Amino acid sequence: MKFKSLTVGSVLALSMATMGQAERGSDGHVNVIYWQAPSILNPYLSAGTKDVEASSLVVEPLGRYDQDGALVPYLVDEIPTVANGGVSEDLTSITWKLKEGLKWSDGTPVTSADVKFTADYCMHPEGGCAQASFFDGVVSVEEIDELTTKITFNQPKPNPYGPFMGGQSPVLQAAQFADCLGAKAPECTDANFNPVGTGPFRVKDFRPNDVIQMEANPHYRDAAKPAFATLTLKGGGDAAAAGRAVLETGEFDYAWNLQLAPDVIAKMAEGGKGKPIAAFGSLVERLEMNLTDPSPELDADTRATTKAPHPILSDLKVRKALSMAIDRELLVEVGYGQAGRPTCNLVPAPKVFASPNTDCMTQDIEGAKALLEEAGWTDTDGDGVRDRDGKKLALLYQTSTNAVRQDFQALIKQWWSEIGVETELRNIDASVFFGGDPGSPDTFQKFYADVEMYANNFNGTDPQQYLAAYRCGGEPKPESQWQGENINRFCDPAYDAMIDKLANTGDLNERGKLGIQMNEMLTKETYTIVPLVDRGRVSAHSNTLGGVVLNTWDSELWNAADWYRTE
Repeated sequence: MKFKSLTVGSVLALSMATMGQAERGSDGHVNVIYWQAPSILNPYLSAGTKDVEASSLVVEPLGRYDQDGALVPYLVDEIPTVANGGVSEDLTSITWKLKEGLKWSDGTPVTSADVKFTADYCMHPEGGCAQASFFDGVVSVEEIDELTTKITFNQPKPNPYGPFMGGQSPVLQAAQFADCLGAKAPECTDANFNPVGTGPFRVKDFRPNDVIQMEANPHYRDAAKPAFATLTLKGGGDAAAAGRAVLETGEFDYAWNLQLAPDVIAKMAEGGKGKPIAAFGSLVERLEMNLTDPSPELDADTRATTKAPHPILSDLKVRKALSMAIDRELLVEVGYGQAGRPTCNLVPAPKVFASPNTDCMTQDIEGAKALLEEAGWTDTDGDGVRDRDGKKLALLYQTSTNAVRQDFQALIKQWWSEIGVETELRNIDASVFFGGDPGSPDTFQKFYADVEMYANNFNGTDPQQYLAAYRCGGEPKPESQWQGENINRFCDPAYDAMIDKLANTGDLNERGKLGIQMNEMLTKETYTIVPLVDRGRVSAHSNTLGGVVLNTWDSELWNAADWYRTE
């Protein structure tokens, strides 16, 4: 693993020092637009990228991953390793020591009690934590002294950087969230919408699914940062409007996730107000196959678990046929151009973890038809839709509202119709689809459809935590307030054993082989997940916004403290 003692911010700070010390807030206001509007500012209650990234301006982890995937310290002076004594020789514990003098945005000191509390918060048996896999294998979290926290695992952890590493696993203030443990967590609206943090900004006003007003954190650990006194994060609209707002009109300084056709972005860039930026990481657009019956006639608990297997998609041959019918090359051409690559993998990078599997690359309509015939699905009444035992081969396919995703839906519906599958399309506002509201029927966690499409990625360059999400029992369900990462309710004891083995494997090549095996079990062997496109991250910033470093291994807003106005 790579480690760095200097962050990008540290380098910028050194260069700024040669020009004289800057003043916090001296560059006025900065405008950020996320067309998927944040609905909560507590990443432990939402797996949605837009919520995690908005939160990262306020709450921070102990360490982050930089633009190269290297581990860099944030709330600590150094990343714990075996060499510096921070990780035990037997790899069963990691000890973090906070920087001295850290303060929360309300002026109170940050201590190891906050770190321990956050672990207790996420691991509470009566709660639902969207980031529970970060704490996989943790048996205890101890306060050694006011600044030192020791995390002990149930077995040697060659990769002990799960808890509190990366934007998905920040430290919460114990005092603010003390009454929010377990089932009470979603009820703490003020804390979840206005968290006290250590980040460069603090919340002034938050209107869920709309706009967040922030101001510079007066107690931020670097007296010269952030350069901006205030920040507006506007949510909603669509990717096209967000791109125009930066590249054509200059109304905003930063636009996230321009999921647009490449010719559209190029045309916008001619506006001259900003520039698009792109980088590949581990972001994969894919189809998730629901392994449970989503019928509204069933109770919520049954719909959330494998108590009632899916009446159609429980059949491997059907899942494989649906994958075979897809032309991934055309999807890339239509949706992403050079910012996309067809893939058969859930984990496309880094190379050591990427499977050489290319079985899905060639569309095979006739092969898909034959496979459905083998599975007993035939068109008995000649209406073009296959049936079996009186049941039509009909699927509800949902995703978030976005032009590229709706193009994908239309193409995939057409290909599936060619093999005798009737497909109903549904698109849901991204703020709702990726939101964490346990009362909403339309979240991707509840998965009240047969197939759904989205993309996400993992922090850092090691997919252990990402792959561990598919452990039996990790499914979102009523008792966890619909939090959980095992979205399609996959469960295989053999896979769980591989999760444990990966956690106990130190050699990088062996870790890579095991990761590939796990990836292929989810994709190539079971078609539980049907990868489509390895997506490059494309965003944009104004010509006057300096310090931006696009990061595909952590939050895009990871170094917002280092942003500044160039003119």
